[in-house]
Amino acid sequence: MTDLLKSKLSRRAVLQTAAVGAIGIDPALRAVVYAAGSDKPEKEEVKIGFIPLTDCASVVMASVMGFDKKHGVKIIPTKEASWAGVRDKLTTGELDFAHVLYGLIYGVHLGVGGAKKDMAVLMTLNNNGQAITLSKKLADKGAVDGPSLAKLMATEKREYTFAQTFPTGTHAMWLYYWMAANGIDPLKGAKVITVPPPQMVANMRVGNMDGFSVGEPWNHRAIIDGIGVTATTSQDVWKDHPEKVLGTTAEFVKKYPNTARAVTAAILEAGQWIDASLSNKNKMAETIADKSYVNTSVDAINQRILGRYQNGMGKTWDDPNHMKFYNDGAVNFPYLSDGMWFLTQHKRWGLLKDHPDYLAVAKQINQIDIYKQAATATKTPVPKDVMRTSKLMDGVVWDGKDPQKYADGFKVKA
Repeated sequence: MTDLLKSKLSRRAVLQTAAVGAIGIDPALRAVVYAAGSDKPEKEEVKIGFIPLTDCASVVMASVMGFDKKHGVKIIPTKEASWAGVRDKLTTGELDFAHVLYGLIYGVHLGVGGAKKDMAVLMTLNNNGQAITLSKKLADKGAVDGPSLAKLMATEKREYTFAQTFPTGTHAMWLYYWMAANGIDPLKGAKVITVPPPQMVANMRVGNMDGFSVGEPWNHRAIIDGIGVTATTSQDVWKDHPEKVLGTTAEFVKKYPNTARAVTAAILEAGQWIDASLSNKNKMAETIADKSYVNTSVDAINQRILGRYQNGMGKTWDDPNHMKFYNDGAVNFPYLSDGMWFLTQHKRWGLLKDHPDYLAVAKQINQIDIYKQAATATKTPVPKDVMRTSKLMDGVVWDGKDPQKYADGFKVKA
């Protein structure tokens, strides 16, 4: 064996060892590894499904601004009509990744509602920025928030209809949690239907629902159109809650780990860019308002992403806990406790018959190792702990330490 061949083999071995040792590598060395091509994305063109919502922005901007090319991939954002469609296309492989509801990924992994496949969460795309809207008709009768809604429903008896976007999804969980905290049983005291996000406003306009829980810009759109009022925001239910995630199948991550890392890194940089300045946020709003993406007016998007809120009844306020895509890296880490929380609510509302092994399921789904690699590549800070503690609107603290006790501890449940 020649000295030159020995040298090449030795260099390759060093690079491969560095690539495999994903955690704890010096950032400078990792940059060399990427540059040398040992971590080259296996699949260089990927389809990422999204639903027309403001929080698809980091996926779209990763493509529009070229952050994907920087990491060796080409992202093709693919507009989808419903979360059920996203689920089906993810599980069949028609989509490589998706901007998707946190709880949907967990539901599919456990086979809730039919489809069952091992799934993966690569990162959290955003915190905050959803809301619960009540119809103008309810507001005219005095129902403008949780307590006044409960009072109206108790005194004026009829069937009240509320909409969420997917049975295991985030919007269903915010709606149920908020109603229950205000003494309304969402399962027994109301009719809850599933409506795709872009169809919420049209359905409220024709009187199909009394209220809905959805992401922006559709809550603000209801105010602009004069058909709804904002009763609460999701950040008032849970400050800095996890919302959409970058989801895929476990099979994809196993087959294309470098692609998973590259896409995660590209979207991390896009989120970082969005949150960096007001002008970037305004440019983002102008971009995603286009009919190719959210298909609405810019003014329906650009106020609430800056924290400028109004409730549709004359009240305005600046909310520091508005939608964030990066927030110095605090947004994106796939905390195990975040995923576990959705499981506790699935159990609470009867979507799961038995308690799962909460921590084991979260460890299977949340791809912390790949996230850390992407974080290193983008100089994104990583928290020391894979769990976090939060206090929700009713004062109940969630820390992930005893999920079974937490899930069983609510007075209002299935």
